[in-house]
Parts: sequence; structure tokens; C-alpha cells
Amino acid sequence: MVLSSLIFAAIVKVVASDGLALDEAQVAFEEFKAQHQRAYATPEEEVERFQNFHSSLERIQTHNADPSHSWQRGLNQFSDMSDQEFHQAVLMAPQDCSATGPPKTHAAGPKAQDLPAHVDWRAKGVISEVKNQGHCGSCWTFATTGCLEAHLAIKYDSWRAPRVSEQQLLDCAQAFDNDGCNGGLPSHAFEYIRYAGGLDTEFHYPYNAIDGNCSFEGPDDVPSPFLPASGGVGVTVPGGSVNLTVGDEDELQYVLATRGPVAIAYQVASDFRDYVSGVYTSTVCGSGPQDVNHAVLVVGYGKCPRSEEHTSELQSP
Repeated sequence: MVLSSLIFAAIVKVVASDGLALDEAQVAFEEFKAQHQRAYATPEEEVERFQNFHSSLERIQTHNADPSHSWQRGLNQFSDMSDQEFHQAVLMAPQDCSATGPPKTHAAGPKAQDLPAHVDWRAKGVISEVKNQGHCGSCWTFATTGCLEAHLAIKYDSWRAPRVSEQQLLDCAQAFDNDGCNGGLPSHAFEYIRYAGGLDTEFHYPYNAIDGNCSFEGPDDVPSPFLPASGGVGVTVPGGSVNLTVGDEDELQYVLATRGPVAIAYQVASDFRDYVSGVYTSTVCGSGPQDVNHAVLVVGYGKCPRSEEHTSELQSP
């Protein structure tokens, strides 16, 4: 064990000598391991994890030292992962969002200048708690359920809105061009729910973070409104869903202000994995319909204090 520790210390010294002080990096790494309950299988793995962590720490400190950035990076549970491992463990495979239609008009709705300057549905108490998707590319299921839970809360009061099942979507929605832990899209998930007859409550169909066999039995006698229950269907979407036009921020703002939270898909670029606060901007993320690898819930919008440009507020699992 002493030899292993010496090997670890020697390699750590090499990787830390050109940037952060060795003691600073080691102390931060020990704090990280304690906070996230890390116990590595071998000394070799610990060395590899430290190298990943050290790269993350230097990247974070370099970014945060630049006052021109509108957002801050920070350490999190992914800081000892390589970029490749992060993508494989957390993000879904790239999806094709090209099903969005031509731009829509809202002739009967308020003009953009008549919309609120700031909207945050969290402040209204209708947004569910942040959940943990684990090592499964199931973000699309959480964006879907978060959207449904929010709109149930808006319509029927938050205390009556059930938590609904991400696991059912993982297990049962493959026929609608979804692929479980390898990815999917909220728009496809909504269509599955529509044709399947509903989505179970989370209590009845709990989340396991792995693909499983479909055990959804379908609705028997679903009350309206759909109240929480110890088992059975928690929500149906008989009218289906509406796709917003890709890249149409005006339409997104309109729907957020007049209808409620929206499930979206976008690309998590390499710099987003360290995000902790502020208005995120990037020069490396793609914006095409086939670039998306993550899905989140948009819960509001506002203006960037620096540029006065409109921004969106996201909630991610």
C-alpha cells in the first residue's frame, strides 16, 4: 500500500507541476472524493481520476478568472470523468429533431412587446424538484415528465399534481423512435403517451436508470383531473403535443409566457459540463436539428444583465 501511494504521489506531481500547486490539487481532490463518496478500485484508477479532476480544476479556474465570461464553472459530480466518459454515461446519442414544422404565427395572441419581460415558473411553485437520471441517457424522459408535471400543477394546483414515470418511457416507448438509455425526444415521448393511454405515476412505476421490460398495463378508469394515486395512470395527453419551430426563440418566449414550461432538446457542448451559474454562452455548440444530445425543461426567460439579450432558464436532471 505504501508503494502504491508513492506511485500515485509521483504521477500526481508530474501532472500538477505545470499548473496548479500539487498541494492545492491534492487537497481539492480529497475534498471532492469525500463529498461525492468516491472509492476507486485500484491505485491506477485513482491516478486516472486525479488526472481528470486536475484537468477539470484547471479548466474551471482559467475560465472563472476571465471577467469577460457571463457564466461561471464549478466542480461537480462529473469532475473526475473524461469527456468521453461523461458523454457515454450522462448524455444521449445525437437525435434528429428535424420534425419541427414551418414557423407558426400567433395573430390572435399578444405581440412580443406585450409579453412579460421576465417569466420564471419556479416562482409560481409549479416546477417539480430536480431529479437524478443516473448513468443513463434518459434526459428526454425527465424533460417530458417535468413538462407534464408542471402543466398538471398549473391546471389543477400544484398540490394535486402527481409525479409521473420516467421508467415507463424508458421501457415502453421504443416504437415511437426512442431508444431508452441511448436517447429519445420529448416530442416522441408525448406521442407515445397519447397512444398508450397515459403515463403511470412514479410511485406505481419507479425509476431504475436502466432499460427494462415494459410493464405498463394501461388505464382502467382514470379520474379527471388525474389525482395522485397509489397505482395506475397519473396523466394522459389525449390532444397530443405541439412542436415548436427549431431555433424560433420568439415562439418559445410566447409559449413560455402564455402556456407554461416547454421541454426542449439541445446540444451539451464540451464546456457545459462544468456550468454552475450565470448566463451560459458558447462558441462551440451546434444548433442544427441533428446536433442535440440532451433534453431539459425550459422554465422561464429574462434578459442578460450585461448584454440585455433575452435568455432562457433551464432545469436539467
